[in-house]
Amino acid sequence: MTSTMIGYLFTILAYSVFSIQDGISKHLGDSYSPIVVATVRYWALTSFGLLMASRSKQGIRRVVQSKRPVLQVVRGLLLMSQIVLSILAFHYVGLAHSEAIFAAGPIFVAIMSVPILGEQVGWRRWTAIAFGLIGVMIILSPGKLDAPVGLMLLPLLCSLSGALYGILTRLVSRNDSALTSFFYIGMVGFIVMNCLAPFFFTGIKPHDWLWMMALCCTGITGHFSLIRAYEKLNAVVIQPIGYFQLVATSLIAVFIFGEALTAHILIGSAIIVSAGLFTIWREHVVQRRAARQTEFK
Repeated sequence: MTSTMIGYLFTILAYSVFSIQDGISKHLGDSYSPIVVATVRYWALTSFGLLMASRSKQGIRRVVQSKRPVLQVVRGLLLMSQIVLSILAFHYVGLAHSEAIFAAGPIFVAIMSVPILGEQVGWRRWTAIAFGLIGVMIILSPGKLDAPVGLMLLPLLCSLSGALYGILTRLVSRNDSALTSFFYIGMVGFIVMNCLAPFFFTGIKPHDWLWMMALCCTGITGHFSLIRAYEKLNAVVIQPIGYFQLVATSLIAVFIFGEALTAHILIGSAIIVSAGLFTIWREHVVQRRAARQTEFK
C-alpha cells in the first residue's frame, strides 16, 4: 500500500471517528452538562498530548516553550468554547442541522484571513464566500427551523469560534511547532474545564461511564489518525475530505437519533460544501503561484 493511500485511509478514519464522537457527545449532552462532557473529552485530549510530547525528540520542556504563548492560550480558549457550544448545539438544534452550519467553517476562515492574516482574497473567492453565506441563510430560513431562532446562534457561534481558532493556528504555526500548538490547546482546556466541572457535576449512571470511555477513545483515535494523515498528505488534500464528516454525521443523526434531513438543510449544505471546496482549491492555487514567484526571485 502506498504512502498516499495510507494517508487517505487515515483521513477517512479520522473524520469517521469524529462523526461518531459527535454522536456520542449528543447522546451524553442530552443527559449531562456540556461542561462535564467537554471535561471528559479533555482528559483524553490532554493525555494524548502529553504522550506525544514525551515521545517527541524535543521532549516536554522544549514542547512547552512557545514564542506566542498569549495566542496559544487564546487558541485553547476558543477550542474549549467551540467544544462546549457544539454539545449545546447538538442538544438544542440537532446533530444534522448543527453539522450543516459547521460546514461553513472554511468560508468564515477565508473572510477572517483578510483582516487578521493580511491575505489577499480575489473576486473568485469573494464570490464563493458570498454563495457560502447564501447557503447558511438557506439553512437558517425563517419558518423552516426546528428550533427557536435564538438557539440557532449556537452552531453559528461554534462555527465562527472554530474559524477564528483555525486562523490563529495558522498565525502561531509561523513560530511554534505543531506539537507545541497541540499541547497548549489540550492543557488550556483541561485546566479551565476541570475548574468549572465541579459546579456542573451530577451523578453519572454506571452505563454512561462506558459512553464516557468511548468518548475518550474516539478523541484519541481521531486526533492520532489526523496527525498520521498530515504526515502522509498535504493539507489541501485533507481539508476537502473533511466534508465527509458532514455526510457521516448526518447519517448518524437520521438513523440513530431519528432526525429529518429537510430540503433546506440539503440545499444549503450542498451550496456551502461547493463554495468551501472552491475556496480551499483557490487558496491552494494562490499559494502555489506565490511560491513560484518566490522561487524565481
